[in-house]
Amino acid sequence: MQARSFFKVLVVVAVIVASSLAMAEEKGPVTVGSKIDTEGALLGQMIILMLEKNGYAVEDKTEFGPTPIVRKAITSGEIDIYPDYTGNGAFYFSSQDSTLWRNRAKAYERVKALDYQENNLVWLMPAPANNTWALAVRGEVAKVKNLRTLEDFARYVNDGGEVKLAACEEFVSRGDALPSFEKVYGFDLQDDQMIVFSGCNTAQTEKAAAQGTSGVNTAMAFGTDGSLAALGLVVLEDTRNVQPVYAPAPVVRKEVFTEYFELESILAPVFATLNQETLQGLNARVAIGGENVRAVARDYLEEKGFF
Repeated sequence: MQARSFFKVLVVVAVIVASSLAMAEEKGPVTVGSKIDTEGALLGQMIILMLEKNGYAVEDKTEFGPTPIVRKAITSGEIDIYPDYTGNGAFYFSSQDSTLWRNRAKAYERVKALDYQENNLVWLMPAPANNTWALAVRGEVAKVKNLRTLEDFARYVNDGGEVKLAACEEFVSRGDALPSFEKVYGFDLQDDQMIVFSGCNTAQTEKAAAQGTSGVNTAMAFGTDGSLAALGLVVLEDTRNVQPVYAPAPVVRKEVFTEYFELESILAPVFATLNQETLQGLNARVAIGGENVRAVARDYLEEKGFF
């Protein structure tokens, strides 16, 4: 009888110790956000999965909103970490030399320094991909009208060519997006030549162009979109290098990073593998294949040996 009681005591103690150790090992919670687009959701899920694997409690707020909303959320502490793009520094810090943002290394170092100084945000190591803004046109339009570059497109617009652009509000209004293309290449799209969506989901804009929805023949696109070729869209070459380099990178609040320095070593190896072709392929699985974004993220991490 005494042996049985002693055994029960040992079991209870073991359970208490195990529970205490589990609680001690759990870190966080960390709130992960992202913008409303396929790639934002994909990168956000990779961050979530890697944090969960390393013992963090995570709150999922991916696909939270467009850039201004997500930025407000992280600076106010509503989210702790999210994937952003180095080229957005040209938008956040418009007083800086615009040509600097076209240099990958300089853009990263500058946005890293400025965001830390002004907003207490830490930029972790970026991926080698470049998810820059772009314009894409229907394949048959590009062929018939001989549209290969943005210079060709400007000529076409100024000659009265039929254009209907599907884009998001951010692309239309941000000075470093459509307005910069219009200024440098010398064309001007009127309101009746555009259909403007609230969220910057290029799967939506590219699908509209591919299907000719409401006369759309041109779409806002990103450099790492996987659906462009599958949808028969041609990306117009930015021959004058208007756009900054948009290298994706995790951005984390200083307060959170100070507590969890290991975030850099957890996420840097993953982002180092994300080149242009890789992100195009992963984005295509979600945007064209209709696969679940978390499942695609997990498959990739397992394939690369992170799990």
